[in-house]
Amino acid sequence: MNELNTQLAQINDLLCVINVLNWDARTQMPPGGTETRGHQLATVSAIAQERLTAPALLTALEKAEANLSTLNDREARAVRQAREAVDLLSRVPEGLTRELAEAKNRAQAVWARAKGENDFAAFAPELERMVALNRRLADAIGFEEHPYDALVRQYEPGMTAGTLQTLFAGLRTGLLPLLNEIRAAPEPRADFLTRDYPEDRQRAFALEIAQAFGYDLTRGRLDASAHPFEISFTRQDVRITTRYRRDFLPGALFGTLHETGHALYEQNIDPALTRTVLASDLLGLYAVGGTSYGTHESQSRLWENRVGRSRAFWAHHFPRLQEVFPEQLADVTGEEFWRAVNRVRPSLIRVEADEVTYDLHIMLRVELEMALMDGSLRVADLPEVWNAKVNDYLGVTPPDFASGALQDIHWSAGLFGSFPTYTVGNVMASQFYAAARKGVPGLEESLARGEYAPLREWLTENVYRHGRTYSPAELLERATGQGLDPAPYLAYLRGKYAELYHLTPQGETA
Repeated sequence: MNELNTQLAQINDLLCVINVLNWDARTQMPPGGTETRGHQLATVSAIAQERLTAPALLTALEKAEANLSTLNDREARAVRQAREAVDLLSRVPEGLTRELAEAKNRAQAVWARAKGENDFAAFAPELERMVALNRRLADAIGFEEHPYDALVRQYEPGMTAGTLQTLFAGLRTGLLPLLNEIRAAPEPRADFLTRDYPEDRQRAFALEIAQAFGYDLTRGRLDASAHPFEISFTRQDVRITTRYRRDFLPGALFGTLHETGHALYEQNIDPALTRTVLASDLLGLYAVGGTSYGTHESQSRLWENRVGRSRAFWAHHFPRLQEVFPEQLADVTGEEFWRAVNRVRPSLIRVEADEVTYDLHIMLRVELEMALMDGSLRVADLPEVWNAKVNDYLGVTPPDFASGALQDIHWSAGLFGSFPTYTVGNVMASQFYAAARKGVPGLEESLARGEYAPLREWLTENVYRHGRTYSPAELLERATGQGLDPAPYLAYLRGKYAELYHLTPQGETA
């Protein structure tokens, strides 16, 4: 087992190197570095795959498997996960791994320019290449019913196109009637959200809240990027980014809180798991401690929405925000601010969407991904179909590509299959939060006082510290006593927005 652990630790080191290269490319790297950075990423990715499928590791893995009965549960799970990854990666040609790494780096650079210039045609060839490569990847991984099944497995084990369609159908039956009721109600005031908010003060306040939640800046940092993200190089170095709009306060603020939720997960993994298979996504060749993308999103959405958009949060923190922006918020109350940042208004941008419409943004993307993967949708037709679906789901139409089919970084990064994990995360977040309320006496009162340690400590004990020891389904069952269930999430949304919009239980405005 020691030899296997040593080799897997070195592979984790390589995956952390890949993360560093990606972080730099998305935050600091000059544009001229794109081509050579692609070669660097391809080389390190190929080396990691080679090490995972090399005879030396296979020999060490076989020895560990032969002694499986002598290992503790955590060690045995690590061995089984290593075997699953080795068997899968053995089916993926090394050349495809290199092609994907190079294509991702190039496509992200082209996407960033194309989005800035509102030029879908410039990005289309890169997207066509990325779609083709992911179809090849799906074929290599293998699937029974839909190529999307192979891709989503990398991000959310146990999910398939079929199970997602069932989940989405159930959510739509709850979300769409609620959205229609809200549309018929008077809107809260929100004019003050688009005043002039200097970026340095936005950053200072957001970082203050991130630290209050428990984000450790001795093991982290906050930077700016075109698309907010969190990335870790072991639990000792967990970085987040956000993006600023001087004329829209909620964007950077809630973006930072969202990424802080991810960072709390990574920073609070058991130190004993550092540089092990239980802090490594060997299938995706990604250094990450969270057990799945959906479980990770449950934490970002929990801290962003269940905590950061709550009435109690703004009753406590709004006076401080007024100190930071005294002129901009002089005529605003904490109650008005809470209502404004929870306003439901169908909009074009996913990362700025309200809680009620957010999952509709996810559903349309997943439908488009599935169609791209099975060949029923051509890249050339994507903008038109995107616009039609946005109009169908949300009643709005993008005026340009930047707010339409070019708005997300995911497809340029090759993350086909990752979008559904945001909705899975929303559902999980409500289940985890409900379990924490039962498990922590006085939790709501502590949150109202701005004391976040009790919630963070419960999540650390029940979610974070385990890393990838358990599957997402096992972890959810252990923490909540239930499997994935959208009912608590829909009940939360109904309760919150009935109060905020003065809706009666029958769905009429009071």
